[in-house]
Amino acid sequence: MEAALTILALLLVAFVALGVYATVKAVGAAKRGVDRTITQARRTVEDTTLRARSFGQTGVAGELAQLRLDLRTSMRATQDALHAGVAEDASLAESVALFRRLSEHGLELDDELKRLEREPDRATVAGLLPKLRERTQRITHSAESLRWAARDRARQFADDDLDALNAQ
Repeated sequence: MEAALTILALLLVAFVALGVYATVKAVGAAKRGVDRTITQARRTVEDTTLRARSFGQTGVAGELAQLRLDLRTSMRATQDALHAGVAEDASLAESVALFRRLSEHGLELDDELKRLEREPDRATVAGLLPKLRERTQRITHSAESLRWAARDRARQFADDDLDALNAQ
């Protein structure tokens, strides 16, 4: 009888521990989902604000908003294309590493553009615009090159697969 009670107590402790473990995992997954949703909502609001500023404001403020919007749109499209492609083609990992390095420069430029949006001296900002425009174009061009290279590689894999099927 004593052995049966010990076994039941151990089973009860095991089930409670398993329940606690499952609860912790579920709460962690829910928290990650909420964090991801908040990040996406924040990004959407900021992009919509930038779009409104680029259309609604003229001059330096409108151009800064347009530069930020172009940069963010290009970087996000490249990130999405690379992450979708790396799931199918592991050799794109090198491109993802290059994109991470490019993202550091993009984030740095985005922060600088954001800071300059609040700069009260518009003449100074207007003097910086040509260099900022050039940096934005260089980063977006590099991002687009990575994105198109990933798409070309995916298309080449599809063509090779189709050729292999036709050969069989």
